[in-house]
Amino acid sequence: MPAAANNVPNPELTARRSSFLASGLGIALFSSAVFGLSGSFAKALLETGWSPGAAVTVRLTGAALILALPAAAALRGRWHQLRDNWLTIVLFGLIGVAACQLFYFNAVARLSVGVALLLEYLAPVIIVLWLWAASRRRPRVLTAGGTLLSLAGLVLVLDLTGAVKVDLVGVLWGIAAAVCLAIYFFITAKENDTLPPIVLASGGLLVGAAVMWLAAATGLLPMSFSAADTTLGPWTTPWWVPLAGLVVLATVLAYVSGVMAARSLGSKVASFVSLTEVLFAVVWAWLLLGELPGAIQLLGGVLIVGGVILVRLDELRAPAAPAGGSPARAEASPLEHANDVEPVP
Repeated sequence: MPAAANNVPNPELTARRSSFLASGLGIALFSSAVFGLSGSFAKALLETGWSPGAAVTVRLTGAALILALPAAAALRGRWHQLRDNWLTIVLFGLIGVAACQLFYFNAVARLSVGVALLLEYLAPVIIVLWLWAASRRRPRVLTAGGTLLSLAGLVLVLDLTGAVKVDLVGVLWGIAAAVCLAIYFFITAKENDTLPPIVLASGGLLVGAAVMWLAAATGLLPMSFSAADTTLGPWTTPWWVPLAGLVVLATVLAYVSGVMAARSLGSKVASFVSLTEVLFAVVWAWLLLGELPGAIQLLGGVLIVGGVILVRLDELRAPAAPAGGSPARAEASPLEHANDVEPVP
């Protein structure tokens, strides 16, 4: 009875698949943890006199140089892939890398790391509102509920009636970072099998670094550096320690592990796990900078993350089947492939 035998689960295959998913989950959590370090390392530099533009420029340049060799190896001589996808690489580097990071670091310079990152994580809500306005079609219940929940969380994060006054300019920088992240999701939403993710990451970092250096050379971007010692938790460290952490841990390892996680778990599951970056960022900022948002802001953060979870849960729902026909093909969501290459916050 060969057919019946084929229906019997293979214990070895099942165990191997479970082990693969478990390792993928571990890699995804590691990726979120190192991504969450970026705000703390950047703020340690900013507090000694580095400008946000200088921190972003050096970060992108160092990471681009480190990833250049593995990216070239991934191309395997197919250099035409760069020519065929040049617009995607340029937009990714200009908006998803350079602008997003610069705006986020400007927000970090004026706000706590946790609040700045929570503002940036409003990107899925911005996407929902934009699609609603563009299509004039009301979102489904879960998406609408998640959007309202996140907006309520934003009000609490800003703590408008509290004793602690939130810097309005910092808030605007954080929202600008969220807009850039939303555009990034639109750029990377379309499935692209012709360009390896690590090549897109490396190319985007290179474009972003080139744009930042050009802006600095023309005087559009203030650049200031400092060789003063930095403070990380109980330790006083040379300036190059947080800079190395920003480049190697929070960029290179974060990108590589993010790509590995997306391939192991799939983009949707990996995108859910990436929400733990907010938690990691708050914990790192508490341990390394002594920063902790107030209780009302933490509650707002929970609402924002909960709202994003509802929006992403809505994406997992199967499309409704038309009467008498096969299930309709769902329109591709801008968030569906978002974590094939994770953004650098």
